[in-house]
Amino acid sequence: MWKKVCAIAVPIVIAVGILVFMLASVWGDISTAIQSVVPLWPLFLLAAVVLCIICWFVRGFRYKEILRRLGTTVKVPFASACIYVSQTANIVVPARLGDFVRMFILKHEKETTYTSGFTSLAAERVYDILVVALLGLISILFVLTRIPSEYAWFTWLICGVLAAGALGIVFLLLIRKAHAKNKILAKVLEIFAQFRTVSASPKTFVLLTLSSAAAWMIDVLVCWITALMFGCSVEFMLVVLAVVIGNLVKAIPITPGGIGTYELAVAVVLGIGGVPAASATLIAVIDHLIKNLVTVGGGIISLAVFGDWSVSLMKRLFKEGKKSIKEEQDGS
Repeated sequence: MWKKVCAIAVPIVIAVGILVFMLASVWGDISTAIQSVVPLWPLFLLAAVVLCIICWFVRGFRYKEILRRLGTTVKVPFASACIYVSQTANIVVPARLGDFVRMFILKHEKETTYTSGFTSLAAERVYDILVVALLGLISILFVLTRIPSEYAWFTWLICGVLAAGALGIVFLLLIRKAHAKNKILAKVLEIFAQFRTVSASPKTFVLLTLSSAAAWMIDVLVCWITALMFGCSVEFMLVVLAVVIGNLVKAIPITPGGIGTYELAVAVVLGIGGVPAASATLIAVIDHLIKNLVTVGGGIISLAVFGDWSVSLMKRLFKEGKKSIKEEQDGS
């Protein structure tokens, strides 16, 4: 009982604690930052929300193409709804268990095997990592002069992480025939072998890469528009780097949906780039709030479309976590 409570409560407490610490540290300057909001802020906010919605449908298009390569034909709205539900689950459930919801939806609605469902998730993640690493390396070249000399270590650290991630994935993708006795490594090699099946044709690889890049650039645009809403003239490439670092940190399942950790990472990068601390904090918090509210809104609509069984699954996932996943797999 206490183990379940802690598994849910601790990540939430960490997320709230990070946000409270961030806001408290700049509380004296918050009013000044709020006063700098441009008069036309509702239009900026509307633009950010519309871009968020478009971004999810771009991701839905990419996911549709991935599923098509795996033998499952769906339409963009269905693929987008799958993503909406899984990402909504990730916001409320720790350890990114929401990703598994997508596998169950595909199994229930399209009779897709769990293996294909998992492969589709893996392929999506690989494209995300490749594009994020590329955007990060490009952006850091543009903002090198904006980073103070005392933060040179930060530059080299980020370059090292991004380069290592990109090279590691490229290496695994190039491996055609490899065997491993270690179960974990063998599973990793199997996933990348399946990914190569998804990306077998150059046309598909280019299409999925470009759609991934489009989705991430829209994600960056939302953050940039949020910065403009607060009257901050921020270099676009600095925002690219901030969003890249924020999402890399967010991928570590410390808090539900990366709430708190994403904001902290984005605010730190913007601050290093010269944005006032109070403004950087508000930009990071509002940016993530907009994205999460759009995600939850889309998730609720998608759950209504999929029906009661999906709502029941979400409730079980929240209450029982990994146990409900195993039971769902065993029962199918």
